Amino acid sequence: MTPTTATAPEVAPFRPFELIVLRTRRLGPSILRITLGGPGADGFSGGGRDQSLSVLLPRPGQSEAVVPAGGNGAWHEKWRALPEDERAVPRSYAVRAQRLRADGSTEVDLDFVLHDAGGPGCRWALAAAPGDRLAVLGPAEADNAAVRFRPPADTDWVLIRADETALPAAAAALEWLPAGLPARVWLEVPSTEDRQALNTAAKARISWLVRSEGAACGVETVRAAELPGGTPYAWIAGEASGVRALHHHLVHERGFDRERVMSAAYWRRGLPEEQLRRAEAEPR
Repeated sequence: MTPTTATAPEVAPFRPFELIVLRTRRLGPSILRITLGGPGADGFSGGGRDQSLSVLLPRPGQSEAVVPAGGNGAWHEKWRALPEDERAVPRSYAVRAQRLRADGSTEVDLDFVLHDAGGPGCRWALAAAPGDRLAVLGPAEADNAAVRFRPPADTDWVLIRADETALPAAAAALEWLPAGLPARVWLEVPSTEDRQALNTAAKARISWLVRSEGAACGVETVRAAELPGGTPYAWIAGEASGVRALHHHLVHERGFDRERVMSAAYWRRGLPEEQLRRAEAEPR
C-alpha cells in the first residue's frame, strides 16, 4: 500500500460502503446469495475475478455493526481504537458479481457458505432480509490489490481448484477468461445440490467433487490427473491445508513456476479468521 496524505481516502483504493440488502436467494443447501445495493453502493468498483472485500458484522446482541464514524482518516486505526468487544467483526468475502442497472444503480452479489457451526457471517446471512444494512470495506477502483487472479499474457492454459468458500471467486474468474483458452477446473462442494451452472467462454473442463458422494479431495484428484502441456497458470483457493498441499504438488512435483501459482487460504479448519490472518502474516 502506497503512502497517503492526510486528505487522501483512508485506504485507497478501498473505502467504507453502507449497502442495503435487496434480496436473498438460496443456491443450494450450503450456499445463500445476498444481493446488495442502495445509494451507499455508489462508487463501488470491483475488479471482477477473485475481487474480495471485508464485510463488517455486528456482534451478538447488536442490531448493527459498530464501525468508525466518518469517511476520512485512517479507517483501520479508527476501527482498532474501538473497544474490542464492541467493534464490528470483519470477514472476507469474494464479490460474486457486480452489475450496473439501467437506472445507474449498482448491485453486488455475495455468496455465503452455510454450515452447522456457523460463524458471524453465516449467522448474519441466515437472518438477512430486504432492507437490512451491511457495512463493507470495499473497492473504489477496479484495478486493486485484492484482485489476485492475473494470468500472464503468455498463459497457454489455466488450472483452477476451489472449495465452496472460493467457489464465487472461481466462478467469476471463469466468466472473465478469454474465449477459447483451455482451463482445467476442480470445484469441491458439500452436496450434489450445491453445484451451479457456470458461464464461461473459455474451453473449460469442469469437474465437481461432491463430498457427500465420496469424491476424492481436490489435491488427490489433481495429483492423479493428466494435465495439458504448454505454459500454465494456476489459481487454487480454499481450506489452508489443501491449498498448501496442492501448491507444493504443482511447484515441486509438476514443475510449475512458483510465480505462476496463485494460492489463497480462505479458511483453516478449527481456526477463526482473525487467527488465520495472523498466522498467514507470520514469517515462515
